[in-house]
Amino acid sequence: MQWFKRIFGKEDKFFDLLEAGAEEAKTSVNLLARYLQALAAGGPQPNLDDFVQTRRKEKRIRYGMQEELSKTFVTPLEREDIEALSFALYRIPKAIEKIVERLSIYPGRVPHTAFQRQTELLNLACEAVVFMVKQLRRGTHIEKIREANDRLQYAEGEADKVMLGLLKDLYHGPYEPKELVILQELYEMVEQTVDRCRNAGNIVVQIVLKYS
Repeated sequence: MQWFKRIFGKEDKFFDLLEAGAEEAKTSVNLLARYLQALAAGGPQPNLDDFVQTRRKEKRIRYGMQEELSKTFVTPLEREDIEALSFALYRIPKAIEKIVERLSIYPGRVPHTAFQRQTELLNLACEAVVFMVKQLRRGTHIEKIREANDRLQYAEGEADKVMLGLLKDLYHGPYEPKELVILQELYEMVEQTVDRCRNAGNIVVQIVLKYS
């Protein structure tokens, strides 16, 4: 990718927007962890404004990307790849906002321990995505991307195992039918957010392979 970077070195605005999108996704994951900690502490209901603002900022980044694509003839990566990655990053904070909205109206006791391991894996996955996106600007060797993608795939695989364990606890635990359905959906929403990180990482891998 080095020759590609030299030719289009002035097109850093696209990399800036992609990196900003990845960072906002990571911010939303950090906010989710802090939200769960606040719930576990038993204090007042945490404010949801931070999640709304993060998702709105991600949306502005995405619209900014679409605007740049519409008025720029030459781009440092193929337009379809830029659009696909931008959309994949946008979907991460959007998913987390929905998780928090559901948690905020859940009338039962939130099983913080169960969500903690899921959130740790989500954080690991999102950190890998941020690293991978930032490597695009540098025209990195595929080895660095593969190492980061291995971490991402590990997080996704572990999230599947954790999900299975959580479902087992639900099915064999003393839960009311309504509570079981709600918690299962919440667990699945977190696991699906890890999948969204994996999808973003897969797009980065495809881009790097294309230009390596």
